[in-house]
Order: sequence, then structure tokens, then C-alpha cells
Amino acid sequence: MTAAQEKKGMRKCQSAHLGIPASHSQITRGTSEFSGRQSGSQARTPAPTITTVFVPPFPSVTDPFPTRRVSDIYPSQTLFCNYVLFVAGFKSKTRKLTKAQRAKQQQEEEERCLREEEEARLQAEKDERDRLERERKKKEHEILEFKDLERREDELNELRHLLEVNHTAALKWKTDAVEKAQWERYTNCGGIPDPAVQKDINTYVSLWKDDPEVNVTPVLKQCNLALQLTEELEGLLRDVTDPQEGQKYQESLLHLLELIHSKHLLATEEILKRASANIDTETGNMQTVVNDDNITLCLWANLKKNPRFKGLNFGEAGPSFNLPKQLAVSNIAVRILHTRYDHLSLLARMAPLRIHTPSQRSLAGGEEVPADMDVPEQGETGGEGEEKQDNKTQQQDPDEETQNLDQEVQSIQGSDGSKSAASLQSMRNIAAEGRGSQIQTQMEALDAEGDLTSPPEQQTSMDCSERVQVVDLMQYTPLGGVFYYDAFHLPPQAHQVNGWEIRQLLQKGLQVFPYPMERSNLAESEALACPPVGVSVTLPDSVVFLETPQVALWDAAGKQWRMDGITDVSYDEAEAKISLSMDSFQAFVLMQDTYANLPFQSWELRPLGQDSALFTINGALVDLSITIHDNQCMLQSEQERGLAHLIGKWMSGPVLQRAMLNAGINIFVSEYTDKYVSTCGKDPLTEHAAYEQMALFASACAFSWSKWNSKCGAEHLVMQVCEHHSPAAPVPKDSWSLYLLGARRSQKLEITEKSEAFSPDHYPGSAFHSTFIHMLQDTMSTEGIARTRLSNYLFVDTVHSLLSATRPLMYS
Repeated sequence: MTAAQEKKGMRKCQSAHLGIPASHSQITRGTSEFSGRQSGSQARTPAPTITTVFVPPFPSVTDPFPTRRVSDIYPSQTLFCNYVLFVAGFKSKTRKLTKAQRAKQQQEEEERCLREEEEARLQAEKDERDRLERERKKKEHEILEFKDLERREDELNELRHLLEVNHTAALKWKTDAVEKAQWERYTNCGGIPDPAVQKDINTYVSLWKDDPEVNVTPVLKQCNLALQLTEELEGLLRDVTDPQEGQKYQESLLHLLELIHSKHLLATEEILKRASANIDTETGNMQTVVNDDNITLCLWANLKKNPRFKGLNFGEAGPSFNLPKQLAVSNIAVRILHTRYDHLSLLARMAPLRIHTPSQRSLAGGEEVPADMDVPEQGETGGEGEEKQDNKTQQQDPDEETQNLDQEVQSIQGSDGSKSAASLQSMRNIAAEGRGSQIQTQMEALDAEGDLTSPPEQQTSMDCSERVQVVDLMQYTPLGGVFYYDAFHLPPQAHQVNGWEIRQLLQKGLQVFPYPMERSNLAESEALACPPVGVSVTLPDSVVFLETPQVALWDAAGKQWRMDGITDVSYDEAEAKISLSMDSFQAFVLMQDTYANLPFQSWELRPLGQDSALFTINGALVDLSITIHDNQCMLQSEQERGLAHLIGKWMSGPVLQRAMLNAGINIFVSEYTDKYVSTCGKDPLTEHAAYEQMALFASACAFSWSKWNSKCGAEHLVMQVCEHHSPAAPVPKDSWSLYLLGARRSQKLEITEKSEAFSPDHYPGSAFHSTFIHMLQDTMSTEGIARTRLSNYLFVDTVHSLLSATRPLMYS
């Protein structure tokens, strides 16, 4: 075996021993060949002497043990050989280069510098181009922004001009209408004074008060004239801004209300004086009904005093009442007076706040209200539910004064009838010593529950059912007028003697019969308790009750409506009749939730032609439509009962609004509505601007409710809009488009009503506008735009007033 073969065998053995494949040992030959070439080219440079060196490879991806340590794979000998190779290569690079190599290296270096300079120049040119492009875009953006500002200013100026022209024309027309009405009043001389002149009002009240006329028909005629005057005073009181002027109107109104009440009592007294001349042959008593445009007077006189008498019905559609035995044998007369107007609620709103007014839902929740209220002084009339006192009452004897005091205490107590014997005796003692300020001091003993109490050491506990429940007139609305349920002492009847009529004169007028009765007036065998008195009335045919009516009693002392003191309330919906019982004779009223029909389920404003539109509202309980033509409105509804006097009749917007409120159909909002009805919470300025622009385009565009209006936030509004020119046909469902309105711009939305979620993305290809009407003009026809430019100012004002009064974008 030769030396070369021995070396080769040793390499194989060593490779096998180290675990290195034989192919890896070829690096030794490569190193030897490399050394030989170097020694051939440069004879003067000695070749490095390298023994057999094994260069193991680095771990490959397919290494079965990738987590082994380097010391486990590569022995220390291998690492040392690698270090020797590195030193040998380093020494070989330190050799001097040839001239050709240096030239080539210099050329490559020059080419590299040129290449870097070229790249730097190109980069600088690119940066310059980018800078110029940015400046160009910035200038274009500034130009576009300037043009957008100019366009926005032009759009706002155009909108402002349209609104100003319509508002000025409408205001001038209203001013001329007021002046025309005043001139017609002056020339007609209708028998009633100008309500704005307090001197004329005072003269009218004084002359009518001294009028000796007592016949029923002339008295009721004068009352109707006075009612017209009170309506005008109420209108002036609503619109007045000067507090002093408002105080004058309020005083004039109170004087008229007091006088009307006294005239009604005078007419009642005149009928009862002749009760014996109008006896009913079947019952032996007197009963009569007097109908008028404004009142229905039902009177019954107990002439026979039959202890078996239970009650009376004044006809099929009239009221009825029932009496306990104590009253069936008493010398009394019962009056049920139904006034189709409501002055008591007006007094409640005008009365100064002497109690804590509940903020929300006191009627439904029975919120306790302190009742530390003043008592009217002697001779003061609190309204039509109180008896008018004469100045001569100061000269009454003690017994009569005590009786009147008991009546006043009963009025203060309301209908709960729970007064203690100690408190009543205390009041009588005060009456014996003189009333005046001592009554006021005693009335301050009213506790937080509203019950009349004696001094602190004699206070008694009060049941929860007897707590005062004051009606919140912001939430509940009295409907159908007031029912006065009264009992009077029957006046002495006239006697016929030899053709002469002998009658006892009444110096004090008609006297109220006290009930509950005093124990001293009852027989010992009778029950000490006084049962309640019942009454049943038919719902007025001029109002609509969307829900079961609520009943409230008038508290004359506190000038407020209360819910306590009422029992056995039953409602027959088929016959539209309600029955109830109360502890004493009192005035009562039927009430309904003011916002029962809110919020709206949906709404739509659809054009019917030039200066004509149909406003449809789907309320919570009833649906209705209002047709608008110029400045006239007409109500349409499937609900006919209670609205026969309104449906199909043209009237102005304000008149229709008052008529609908009086009829129980409320779709109008006030400053307190958001306290009782859930809203979308929109920005008032954006909402008001939307109504103005909707009114301008109401002759050509249809507007409708959108479910996304409650999802877009308080700063935006969403509604469906489309151009519509077919008055007889409804708007096709696929014609609607959604629009987003904001304070600064409006846009057309990409989503539809059927989309799964709300998105503010604008419709592709559509532009943004600063006003809603200019946004609509982008997709409107020439005919539609021409219609909007020809809209009459009265039509625009009427539509805007109706939208502002209902606020459909807020309450739907």
C-alpha cells in the first residue's frame, strides 16, 4: 500500500470516526488545489502549509437532531481547523494586487460612484416632481375649497332669500288680516266690547251686572256673548308678552267668569222658584232640561219628598243621578249643569302656585302633594264651582255664618269627607269670634297629605287612599267641558190666592245644600254616616276619548283638579256612558292623557299639486290626515265619532289646531312634551331648518318617515324623499331615496330602508351640498323645480307651521 493510499484510508477512517460524510472531506483537496494555484501564480509568496483539515457542514434543515449543541456535532479539532483556514485566507488577501487588477478595481469604483450619483440625481428629480405635485394638488384643493365656499355661500344666500321673501309676505298678510278683523268689529257693533280696551270691558261688566233681566232665554243669550268675549281674552292672554298687559287681561277674564257663573245661578233660581207650577204628573216632582249651544241645564226639585226615591234619568242621552235616603226626604233641588267650555281648568292654570306641582305623572302614580293653600276670603268667588257671596254676609247671624263656614270647610276638604270633630269645632269657634285672618291661620294647619287637621297635639293619622292626588294639566287634558253637580235649598214656592201670586222674597239668593249633612240635622234612628251620591253622564259627542276617560273633581279652594274622593267608577264603552260616586256634590270633568297618540308610528307629506299637499300621521292610537291648500286645512280621519263637526271642513291652521285639541285629538307638541314622550333627541336648529326647506319643496317632493332617523345621532336627520307629480296615486315604494341632513351639509345615502345597518356613506356619484333643497335639485326634473319656485307664500307658511307644531322628525 502506497503512502497516498494510506493517507486516503486515514481520511476515511477519521471521517467515519467523526461522523462526517466522505464527500465533505473533499474540502481538503480544494484547499490543496487552491494552495497550488496560489503558489503557481505568485512564486515569491509561500503557500500556507495546511495539514489535513475536515470542515464539517452546518446543520441542514433535514438534520434529525436540530436541537443538539454545536459542541456535540463539531469536535474541538474541527473548530480549530476552521480557524486555521480563516487565517490562511486572511493572509492571502493581504497580498498586493497587479496593475490590471488595480485598474479593474478603480474602474469598478468609478462606475459605482457614477451609478450612485445617477441614483441621487434621479431621486432628487423624483422628490422635486413630488413636491411640485403636492403644491399643485394643494393649490387645486384651495381653489376647489374656495369654489365650494363660494357655492355654499351662494346656496345659503339663495335659501335665506327664499325664506325671507316668504316670511315677509306671510307676516304682512297676517297683519292685514288682524287690522281687517278689528275694522269689521268696529263697524259691526256686535254688542261686545273690544277685549284689548280694559275700560270697555269694565263698563260692559258693570252694565251687565246691574241688568235686572232674570228670564232664562235672555240671560243665556247674554252669557253666550260674554263667552265670545272670554275666548278673545284667552287669545290675547296667550299672545301677550308684556306682564302688565297680561295682568289686565287676566283680571278682565276673571271678572267675566265670575259674572257668567252668577248669571247661571240666577237662571237656575228663576226656574226653581216656579217648580210647583211645573210638577211632573208621574213622579210629583219637578224636572226640566234647558239646552243651549254652550250649556245643558238639568234641574230636579224634590216636591213630593218620597223616601223611596232612588234617582232620576233626564232622558236616554241625558245625565242621571241617585240620592241617599237623607236627601230623598229633604227640601232640595239637584242641578246638573254641563258647560261645553271649561273655565275651571283655565283658573287652575292662572292660579298662583301655592302647592308643589308634580313634574310627571302625578295622576297615574298618586304622588303626594302638600296642600298648604289659601282660603278665599268672604265674598271672594273662586270660579263657577263656588257660591257667589254677597257683601251683606258680614251681617249674618252666628248660626248662618257657622253653616256657611261648614260649607267652605267642605269645599276645602275636597271629596274625601274625612274631617275630624276637633278640627270642625275649632273652625266653629273661630267663626264665633270673627273670621278674617284667623281662618287663614287655621288653614296653615293643613298637613302634607292635604287633610284638614287640628293643632299638632290633635293630629290624626291619614290613610294612603285619602292622600291628595293633584292632576298635572301638562300631562292630562280635560275634555268635553265641565259637569256641575250641585244640591240647593229649594226656594219657597209661590201660592195662588184670589188670583194673586204670593211669593217669599229671597234676600240671599240660591243657597247651597250642605252635604255630608250635620249629625244634629239627622234623626237619631238614622245612620250617622252619609252615603256617597252617584251621577252618570254620557260622553259628549264633540270629543274623542282614545282611552278610558279619567275623572277629576274640582277643588274650589285650591283651584285645581283632584283625583281623590271618587269611588265606583264604571265606563260603558258601547253606550259611551260613565258612572261614578262621590262623597259630596262637586264639579267634575272627564280627562285624557294629552300625549296618548304620541309618539307617531310613521308620517308622510305628499304633494297634491301646486300649493297643495296631504300630511298623513299614523299615531299611536289613531291615524289621521290633513289636506293643505294655500292657508286652509281640512281634517280627514276614519274616526267619525266626536269629529263630525271637524271632518271635511276647511279652516285656518291655528283654528284647526285648537279645534283638534278641544276634540281630544292631539298631534301637536309643546315645550313640555319631551318630559312625557320619548323622542329622538335631535338638534332643534337642524330640525327647524329641515322644516323650512321641506315647506319650500312641498309642492313637488314627497317626504316620509325613516327608521334610520333614530340611529344617525342627534346632530343629523334622516328621511325618505322623492319627486312626485301624481296627486291621485301614492308614492311607489321603489321611488324613495334616503337623505342625511346636517348643520353644515346634506347628502344622499347609499343605504335603503331595507338595509341591515345604518351607514353614513353617500350615494356613489352624488355630491355634497350645504342646503337640503340644493341637494334635492340635483335629481329633480325641470318641472319639479319650476313648481317649487312658484309656491305661494301662504302655502309655504302653513306647511311650515304644521310641521313645526307636530315636529315629526323629533317625535316619531
